[in-house]
Amino acid sequence: MTTFPRLEPLGFDPTIPNKARIYDYFVGGKDNFAADREAARRALEIAPELPMMCREARRFLGRVVRYLAAQGVRQYIDIGCGLPTQGNVHEIAQAAAPGSRVVYVDNDPVVVAHARALLDDGEHTAVIEADMRTPDQILGHPRLRDLIDLDQPVAVLLLFTLVFIPEDELASRIVARFRDAIAPGGYVAIGDSVSDPRPKATAELADVYQSSGAVSGHAHRHQLRTKADIERLFGGMPLVAPGVTYISQWRPDAGQHILDPRAVWSVGGIARKEA
Repeated sequence: MTTFPRLEPLGFDPTIPNKARIYDYFVGGKDNFAADREAARRALEIAPELPMMCREARRFLGRVVRYLAAQGVRQYIDIGCGLPTQGNVHEIAQAAAPGSRVVYVDNDPVVVAHARALLDDGEHTAVIEADMRTPDQILGHPRLRDLIDLDQPVAVLLLFTLVFIPEDELASRIVARFRDAIAPGGYVAIGDSVSDPRPKATAELADVYQSSGAVSGHAHRHQLRTKADIERLFGGMPLVAPGVTYISQWRPDAGQHILDPRAVWSVGGIARKEA
C-alpha cells in the first residue's frame, strides 16, 4: 500500500506568503496581504509576464473542462483550487452539461472559507480542506463521497499545483494514487510552469518562492520541472492529442493567438485512463 507523509494542518498566518493569495494579486484580486504582495512584487521584477501567464492558465482550464464535458465527463475533482474567481470549474462544466458535480480541494483555510461561501451549494459542488500530499484523505472524505461516484468516470484536475510539490517522487505518487482511484474512462489533467524556455528566470523565481515561505515541504527545488518532467508525471497513461504542449497551443479556440513559450512558459495535457 502506498504511504504518504503525515501533515500538520496548514493554519493561517498572514505574515507568510501564500501561493493562492499571490495568484490573487497577479489577477487583480483583493484577497491578499502585505507579505503576499511583497513576494509577488519580487517575482514580477524577475518575470513581469506572470499576470498574463495566470490569465492564460484560466483560459487553458476552460478549454480542458469543455473538452472533458464533450467526452461525457460529469464529475470533477479540482485539486489545489485556489481562491474563487471568474470561470470556476463548476461554472464551465455546468454550462456544457447541467448537473455536473465538482469537488474543490485546497489546504489553505482562507481559500476554503472563501470557496465554501461562494462555491459550495451542497448539491452539485462541495469544498473540502485537505492537502494533495495526502490523496487518501481527499478520496475518502465524506463530502467527496457524497458527490463523486468513483465507479464512474471522473476527471482529476492537477492544474498548476504540482509545482508546489518539490519532490519528484512524491509528485509522481500523488498522480498515480489519483489515477488508480478513478474508473476507466476517467481523466487526469496536469498543467504547470516549466523551466525550458527561461531557465535563468525560473531558477530565480524558485528561490523567491522558497525563501519567502510560499512553498512548504521538506525538500527544496531550485529549478522548475521541464516539459519532459511533466510528461513523465502521467506515468505512461495515454495522452489526449496533442499531448503535453505549451498551454496556448493545447486545443486553441478558433482565432486564438498562439503565444511564444518564452512569454507563457507553462505546459499542460490530459491523459485518459484505459480499462
